[in-house]
Amino acid sequence: MSDVRKIRQPQWFDLVAFRQDVRAALADATAALVITLAVFFWLYQRIESGSSMTLQVMPMLADADKYWMYWMCQAFGWSGLLWAWITVMLGLLRSTRRLDWLPVSVARIEKWHRTTSLTTIALMFGHAFWLFAEFVRDNEGRRGWGGRTWSAFVDTFVPGAYASGTGKVAIFIGLLAFYLAIPLGLAFYARRSIGARIWRVLHASILVVYVLSVWHTLLYGTNVWYDGWFRTTVWLLQLPVAALLLTRLLAPARRPGQRRLDLLGRAVARACAAATIVMVIAVAASGRDGGRTPGVAGAGLNVTRTMIWIGLVVFIAALTAFVYRAQRSTPPRQTKIERDEVESPPVSNRASNAS
Repeated sequence: MSDVRKIRQPQWFDLVAFRQDVRAALADATAALVITLAVFFWLYQRIESGSSMTLQVMPMLADADKYWMYWMCQAFGWSGLLWAWITVMLGLLRSTRRLDWLPVSVARIEKWHRTTSLTTIALMFGHAFWLFAEFVRDNEGRRGWGGRTWSAFVDTFVPGAYASGTGKVAIFIGLLAFYLAIPLGLAFYARRSIGARIWRVLHASILVVYVLSVWHTLLYGTNVWYDGWFRTTVWLLQLPVAALLLTRLLAPARRPGQRRLDLLGRAVARACAAATIVMVIAVAASGRDGGRTPGVAGAGLNVTRTMIWIGLVVFIAALTAFVYRAQRSTPPRQTKIERDEVESPPVSNRASNAS
């Protein structure tokens, strides 16, 4: 027998780590489900009492028992947005230079970030699934079981297929957020195969998913269709996200690149984050948050599906260029230090934890 040891090659997708995180996410997902059910009963009660703003948009939904699947869809949407906010905040904290006031370690924040990311994807699926179920019920009597199921599937899960009112844009945006969240969110478990630098590029781009999710909510959420405190609160929740993003850009956990293109990119990103902070404050102070005013005819859609398709192509092209650049700058053989960086926090963070 040969005494040459066989080197076990790492799997393309780290199933071991994925299963561990799924198990760790069970408690997190249970909490999300409890909150989802609480939101559902709250929405249901508001419909029953006639106090829901949704009734001004779609008065046909006044029968809460008949349209309960629509309210379940709404409940999953709101909990999904909440968990997306939580996981983005955790991710920004994780990638920012250690803040002394944090009561938990960076490793714990990283773990929470991964589990909440998985829960967010599950909640997004639940949001889409209950809309699909409502479409199946709504198609009852119009066509056979197979026809109404297929029609509901196309309207719910095929980007750009839904063609009614604001939904032809809003549902499109929501689907793009969902479909982008899956590969970008799960890229962590392929980091050993694609490399640390490429994974960081993919992971950073997931902020686009969050922006699309918030846009989808403000554009189509019937509970925030009209201007008011609830819609303004959704805007204000973006203030800590933008502030933490700016902090992360000013004090990243890892030493960023110093080439001219790196410096230019960071300058543009900092300017965008600062502009977002100013915009959110201005929106909250003025009350002009893009919501409709009851009894006043609103303006038409300023964004078309063609614009969104073009934006998606530009995003994919830019992401491809950044990935290619990261690949070109990666050494042919990953060093042990680089492998350790993928698996554990940077040295500066670990040292601050020990202190």
